[in-house]
Amino acid sequence: MIIETLNLTREGRILKVTINRPKQMNALNFQVMDDFIKYVVPLDNDPELACIVITGNDKAFAAGADIKEMSDKTAAEMRKALYFADWDLFANMKTPKIAAVNGYALGGGCELAMMCDFIIAGESAQFGQPEIKLGVIPGIGGTQRMTKLIGRAKSMDMHLTGRMMGADEALSSGLISRIFPDDKLVDEAMEIASIIAKYSKPALSMAVDAVHKGDDLPLEQGLLYERDLFYSLFDTDDQKEGMAAFIEKRKPEFKGS
Repeated sequence: MIIETLNLTREGRILKVTINRPKQMNALNFQVMDDFIKYVVPLDNDPELACIVITGNDKAFAAGADIKEMSDKTAAEMRKALYFADWDLFANMKTPKIAAVNGYALGGGCELAMMCDFIIAGESAQFGQPEIKLGVIPGIGGTQRMTKLIGRAKSMDMHLTGRMMGADEALSSGLISRIFPDDKLVDEAMEIASIIAKYSKPALSMAVDAVHKGDDLPLEQGLLYERDLFYSLFDTDDQKEGMAAFIEKRKPEFKGS
């Protein structure tokens, strides 16, 4: 399905979302956010959807927010509109999300990638939070998510200098999980998604929830939270199927319930 700013392709239990504003280097304007909220977020409740891949084009995953759209606004106008706040709805989805980054992922583009559960990148990918060069700071979670992913020292470096980070540095820093040749990236992302999509949707969603909660809770509370989610899965059909299949030495057939 092609909508104004996104191309949505459903392949079985996988949804591929391609940001489609090539003339603007996939800059994230209000319409991109609105399209994500209208067409992607509601699918979190689809038991047949097990993984989402977010990508852009060869030149840019997303080269930032659309500066022209907000340059003349006042602080009062930004607060009243809760500008960017709806991105939280996408970030909080429990369906696993993979960002497949080729080219530039800068500003809001880097923030969008970090909203996903993990990032893979092409060899030429460039990451950065250059908002300081515009007289502002990130507004979609850049200072918070990047610090949790790569640590305070390097996050400060990135935010205060506005420099870019290549794929090798991003991998060694913990920002991304894997690097692939540029021309193989999307295929590799879909292959990874196909592995994830074989598994139980309730278990996948709870794994996502548990890992993210672990960022915010002391270890003792995180352990209790994880254990409660673990217990709750024993009321699912997929738990019964998965363990029966293991005992019977066959492949499980998960139903998403």
